[in-house]
Amino acid sequence: MPALSLTDALKSEAARLGLQMAGVCPAVSPAGLDHFRHWLDAGYAGEMEYLPARAAAYAHPRHVLDGARSLLVLTCNYRNAEPAVAQSGQGRISRYAWGNDYHELIRDRLGQLADFLRDRAPQATVRTVVDTAPLLEREFAQLAGLGWIGKNTLLLNKQAGSWFFLAVLLTDLELDYDAAHAADHCGTCRACLDACPTDAFVDAYQLDARKCISYLTIESRRPIPLELREPLGEWLFGCDVCQEVCPWNHRAPASEEPEFQPLGGMTVVELAELFEMDDDAFRARFRHTPLWRPKRRGLLRNAAIVLGNQRPPEAVGALIRGLNDSEPLIRGAAAWALGRYREPAAREALTTRLPHETDPEVGNEIAAALAEDSTATAG
Repeated sequence: MPALSLTDALKSEAARLGLQMAGVCPAVSPAGLDHFRHWLDAGYAGEMEYLPARAAAYAHPRHVLDGARSLLVLTCNYRNAEPAVAQSGQGRISRYAWGNDYHELIRDRLGQLADFLRDRAPQATVRTVVDTAPLLEREFAQLAGLGWIGKNTLLLNKQAGSWFFLAVLLTDLELDYDAAHAADHCGTCRACLDACPTDAFVDAYQLDARKCISYLTIESRRPIPLELREPLGEWLFGCDVCQEVCPWNHRAPASEEPEFQPLGGMTVVELAELFEMDDDAFRARFRHTPLWRPKRRGLLRNAAIVLGNQRPPEAVGALIRGLNDSEPLIRGAAAWALGRYREPAAREALTTRLPHETDPEVGNEIAAALAEDSTATAG
């Protein structure tokens, strides 16, 4: 089959499988490689040690698929319902994580697309990727004509905005390449930069992940830095602020994919309920969703911070359970949150826990919470 007709057939099959946009580019060193290396050198990757550990592999797609000549870059829309307004005691979840794990769904469809290619070109070598390989997907998406990289560092498309996942099929075949997207349509707009709650953008097109709410609530395994806890606001998992304010997202189409619809119809989570869940209950509820990634200790850490920001009186009991949890990460966050309450039960719980606390960092959190409470009371 000639390259052009095979390329068209692949794109048609991708659309049939529910992948909305498709573009093809050559397997070359990405144009943004130096920018990526400078970003790593600045330490902006934070705890994501897998990025610098594989830095050399990002230099060329051949490190993902030996002999790679072409990349078919694909998108899968996930915008569906509009988010509910979080009430006191509820935490917000990033839109992409409302439904089931997108990795599983897209990986399955990419597998079908790879089989489709092998059926028509048995000699082809193929590999599929859903954000788990050392590949600068956004760079290749731009090279494949799917959009431009915006000031918020996300891929933007005039029609689709940025509410979509990226996936890639690599092959050693030479497909028909699309024209790269050359224009930047952000113009003078600074909406994403100015709206970021934690000032995570060092500059346009430059994100310090260590201050990004998505990184803090999903990737980080440590206590959230003190100065970033209040700016975290009501975000339990991820953050959509820089996408919500982007003008290009106002026209983004809705996804009809059932797997991405909010589980249980909920776009927010009741936070106190999370503290009643042991590991087995947490696994049963979240194992096949994006919220599984930070595990129970990470998600309850986040929940405690949100409750500390909101301070609903009815959540004191849940935070006291957190203060006595087996996980130090949860205990420390619960201590901080309880220190922001003025209820006697909160101070009593902190005072009772302090002499029994075995983790030095958590002990410091409890002592600081008690000092905070004393200062507020004296004032």
